[in-house]
Amino acid sequence: MAKHKIYTMSFSSVYPHYIKKAERKGRTKEEVDEIIHWLTGYSQDELEKQLDLQVDFETFFEEAPKMNPSRTMIKGVICGVRVEEIEEPLMQEIRYMDKLIDELARGKAMEKILRR
Repeated sequence: MAKHKIYTMSFSSVYPHYIKKAERKGRTKEEVDEIIHWLTGYSQDELEKQLDLQVDFETFFEEAPKMNPSRTMIKGVICGVRVEEIEEPLMQEIRYMDKLIDELARGKAMEKILRR
C-alpha cells in the first residue's frame, strides 16, 4: 500500500504555510513554534535542525523527542474529519498539528490551545 502523499512531504515546505496562516490573523511565528514545541517536544534548536534537514512529515514525527500526552485532548474537525476518530497514528499526529494551528489562527488563547 502506498504511503499518503503528506507523509513524504517535507515538513519545511509546510511550516511557512503554518506561519502565514497564523500571521494573517495577527498571531506570530513564535506562537506557531510554541505549539510545535508543546506537541512534539522539540526544542527551538532541534526544530530548526529538522527544518534545515528538510525531513518529511513521517521522519519529523518519528524523531520527535516526546509527543505530549495531552494531545489526545485535542478534539474537533479538521479537513472534514474528526481528529479523535482518525485511526492511522501518523495522520492523527499531523492533523493534531493542523488543528492546533487552526485554533491559533481563529484567535483561541494559547492556554486553551495547549490544553492547560
